[in-house]
Amino acid sequence: MAEIKMKTRKMGATAVIGRTGFPQITSETGGELAIVTGPSQPGFNPLDLLYASLAGCLTISARLAASEMGVMDRITGITAKVTGEKAKEGLSRVERVDITLTIQGEINAETRKTIADRAEHEICTVSNTLSGSPEFVTTVLA
Repeated sequence: MAEIKMKTRKMGATAVIGRTGFPQITSETGGELAIVTGPSQPGFNPLDLLYASLAGCLTISARLAASEMGVMDRITGITAKVTGEKAKEGLSRVERVDITLTIQGEINAETRKTIADRAEHEICTVSNTLSGSPEFVTTVLA
């Protein structure tokens, strides 16, 4: 049996903030992003990044599901809109995540639902992580 070699991508991010200003994020591959926190500032705040990660992962996962199902040639576009609601009590956290997955093309409702279910519950690493309870291991340095 042939051995499958998968390319791996470095993953992770580092945030740096000074005594004033906003965090600057750098990915392990050198991507850069500035964080904003003002309500009217254009850009991404930390929760936007959480939602963006889920939206991006869902679109990629839906495309993969459609390809595996042999229907990608009938799909013209996939859009994931992700928002949420913060908890009103207790710890600061997102209490509910709202996902709208739009799958355009010549496929029926049942196929759309199957693609969405596979994307959200089987393929997308971000949704699988958020719906689980990942272990946090924190190291504090001086």
